Amino acid sequence: MRNPTVAVMALVVVAALTACGGGSPQQAMESAGSGAAAPVAHRPGAMLAYEHHAQVALPAERIVQRLQQVQAACNDNRFGACTVLDVSQQGGDHPSASLSVRVVPAGVDPLIALAGKDGEIGSRRTHAEDLAVVVRDNNLAQQRLQNERTQLLAFQQRRDLAVADMIALSQQLAQVEAQLQAAEQEGAQHRLRIDTQKLTIRFEPPRGQSGRSEIGQAVRDFGRTLSAGTAWTIRAAAFLIPVAAVLLIVVLVIRRLRRRRGGR
Repeated sequence: MRNPTVAVMALVVVAALTACGGGSPQQAMESAGSGAAAPVAHRPGAMLAYEHHAQVALPAERIVQRLQQVQAACNDNRFGACTVLDVSQQGGDHPSASLSVRVVPAGVDPLIALAGKDGEIGSRRTHAEDLAVVVRDNNLAQQRLQNERTQLLAFQQRRDLAVADMIALSQQLAQVEAQLQAAEQEGAQHRLRIDTQKLTIRFEPPRGQSGRSEIGQAVRDFGRTLSAGTAWTIRAAAFLIPVAAVLLIVVLVIRRLRRRRGGR
C-alpha cells in the first residue's frame, strides 16, 4: 500500500514544475489572469507613479474657504475621478492647511489652478516612481499561481486519491488561492498608482502677512514675556544672594590673613 504523504508531495511537485514551465515571461505578462489586466501606461513603455506637491499663498482669512472649495471639487469629480486622502488645517496666529488627493492625470493642473486662484502658486515639485519592474514581477507571480491552482484543481478531480491526499491537496490549494488573492490586490494597487496621481496642496499666508502676524503675536505676548522675565530675574537673584554672601566671607577672611602676615 502506497504512502499517501509521498503521493501528495509528488503531485504538488509536478504542479509547481508545470506552473514554472507554463510559458515565457512575455506570455505571462500578456496573459495575466482576470484579477489584473496587462499593464497599460500613460505613454508607451512608461509605468510611472506620479506624486505632485504644490504650495499656494493666500490671505489667512481665505485659506479655509479655498481648502473647502478644492475638497468639494475633488468630491464632485469636477475634473475627473478624484478621491480625498487627507485633509488638515491649523488655526491661530499661523493659519495653514493641506489637502492630499488621488486624481486622474488630467485633473492635476485644474485642481492646482483652482487652489491658486486669486493667490500665488509658489513652489511645485513632481516626483515619479518607475513601477515597471514590480508590475512585471507581480504579473509573473500571478501567472505562476494561476497555473499552480489549475494543476491542483485537476489533481483534485482524480478518483483514485486517498482521503489523506485530498486533505493535503485542499490545504495546498487554499494556500495558493490566498497567495493569488494577495498578488491580485497588489497588482490592483500598482494599477491605481499608474492610472491616477497623488497631489498634495499646502495653503499658507504670504510671507509678509506671516511676518506681521509674528510681530502682532510678539506684541500680544509682551505682558506674558515681561512677567516671565521678571520672575526669572527674581529667581536668579534669590539663587545668587547666598553665593554672594559666601564669596564675601571668603574675601574678608583672605584679607584678614594677609594683614596678619604683613604685620609679622
